[in-house]
Amino acid sequence: MDCRCHSSGNCDRLSNPILFNILSQMDHSRPHENSYSSVSHRCTCEMRRTVGLKRPSEVCKEASVVLVKTVHFMKNLPAFNQLPPKDQYLLLKNCWAPLFILGLAQEHVDFDVMDTPADSMLKKILLNRQQGPDTDREQPTMAGVSKLKSCLKKFWSLDLSPKEYAYLKGTTIFNPDVPDLKAGLFVEGLQQEAQHALSEVVQLLHSGDRGRFAQILLTASSLQSITPGFLTELFFRPVIGPADLLELMVDMLFKDSIDSWS
Repeated sequence: MDCRCHSSGNCDRLSNPILFNILSQMDHSRPHENSYSSVSHRCTCEMRRTVGLKRPSEVCKEASVVLVKTVHFMKNLPAFNQLPPKDQYLLLKNCWAPLFILGLAQEHVDFDVMDTPADSMLKKILLNRQQGPDTDREQPTMAGVSKLKSCLKKFWSLDLSPKEYAYLKGTTIFNPDVPDLKAGLFVEGLQQEAQHALSEVVQLLHSGDRGRFAQILLTASSLQSITPGFLTELFFRPVIGPADLLELMVDMLFKDSIDSWS
């Protein structure tokens, strides 16, 4: 297979950097003819190619809806609100990515990607000099897209019910392995309660499938292999520009509680 990389147009940047306004102020972007409608086995060179969304206006809007629902799901959990504010922040920081992927799966959000031109070495040097080291962000690649699409397909094949998704999200939010939690034991208890509730729902809805509960947890373990940086750059960088996505989520989740972290 010919592994020479060909560049194509990048996805358009949207003018409004504020996440709250993206649902009503999305620009339209034309897809490029050199696109990928599916992710199949490709050579190592091709899997390292940097990519962007083929339909950024549409897909970024869908992804943003999922992200807002994800934050609201956390915010509306009474047990989550009982945690110290700093623990809430740590759980948001460490768990938003797998929760977001579960949201993509539940909402059946699918997407196509296309090649993006690689920056020249001179451009990288100039950007770093002008904007500092924080501009060295993780670039979405075909390998990352393949991993995400594989994960989504596994969840779609399980055909989880809304209750199964809800309790699985609970087991994901209340992760006692997140470092520096003050209420780690309480979080561990909440995770165990969520897992027990998920097990009961699975037995009720699929009494003849004894392996379904284990299969759900095994599939959920693959969520950790997809990084927050990859998700941010692929789905939200075209929308928020240089803004920090975590800060935007913090603003949605905490609002008046931000001052209590210090």
